[in-house]
Amino acid sequence: MSSALTDLFPLPIVQAPMAGGVSVPQLAAAVCEAGGLGFLAAGYKTADGMYQEIKQLRSLTTRPFGVNVFMPQPEYADPAAVDVYAHQLAGEATWYEAELGDPDSGRDDGFEAKLVVLRDNPVPVVSFHFGVPSREVVDTLHRVGTFVLAAATTPDEARAVERAGADAVIAQGIEAGGHQGTHRDIPETDGSGLGLLSLIAQVREAVGIPIVAAGGIMRGSQIAGVLAAGASAAQLGTAFLATHESGANALHKRALTNPLFVRTELTRAFSGRPARGLVNRFLREHGPYAPPAYPEIHHLTSPLRKAAAKAGDAQGMALWAGQGHRMARELPAGQLVEVLAGELAAARAALTGGGVL
Repeated sequence: MSSALTDLFPLPIVQAPMAGGVSVPQLAAAVCEAGGLGFLAAGYKTADGMYQEIKQLRSLTTRPFGVNVFMPQPEYADPAAVDVYAHQLAGEATWYEAELGDPDSGRDDGFEAKLVVLRDNPVPVVSFHFGVPSREVVDTLHRVGTFVLAAATTPDEARAVERAGADAVIAQGIEAGGHQGTHRDIPETDGSGLGLLSLIAQVREAVGIPIVAAGGIMRGSQIAGVLAAGASAAQLGTAFLATHESGANALHKRALTNPLFVRTELTRAFSGRPARGLVNRFLREHGPYAPPAYPEIHHLTSPLRKAAAKAGDAQGMALWAGQGHRMARELPAGQLVEVLAGELAAARAALTGGGVL
């Protein structure tokens, strides 16, 4: 990674931006203070809501941090398919005594307004998900001193990130929890994503910009592995979801290691876009029928997910988690960074000294 970007955070550890209230300022600050790069998630927030969290984070740490922004989504959903799915969810609405949300509540997630805030109040790093911004957008952020990253799930997407002028690409393997950062939502490719190590190797040959590896990373030895494979840093989400500072619902945190939830799947059940979560009742019953319609399905199911959480029913929540969820550790975020750094150092020593990991 370019030395200027690397100098922002001493350890090659990036806390993934997890939307939906998980990546709160307290979590990002703790990671930054421990030597990693903490991130705020602007997704599903207003521009002012994002700005208020940036101000709060700046009151907690003077270290560099990042903000993640969702790209606007094209209109390709079939309204009839959304209506059919809404009819299927009627029983859920009755059960949780909640109204279904309005699927037409907005498609761009306040993208332009958030860019105005980020240009007027520059932050050290901005990353993008669900697509790649134009070179003009990247250039405007560069002019105010912001480093730009964007997610990619294929070598072709990584090339698009490089063409846009981004400083680094986040290579997201299929192991990752939450939403896949695919630039185009193509149902025919569901479940065919690349594993992280294969993706790193292919992206490394496809582009010349640095790589941040993301997907299923829970231990320092795995960080050592992706660094050896060609990444410059590792981005961890599920590992930080269970930390004390995480804003995740307590039910979600406990579910990561609850024997009741034994595996994860990619599903469209909750949002209409492929996302990896713990397999629960809602996912099993509705995943096979959810249409490719993001963010329509996200808006539609949002009141149901909130009602399930309020009722203490993890079987109706979107329990986003990566494939390594059973390795989650309930620690303060700063302590987790220290543990990961120690594991990384031990793994590197074993590799260079011929020891056993």
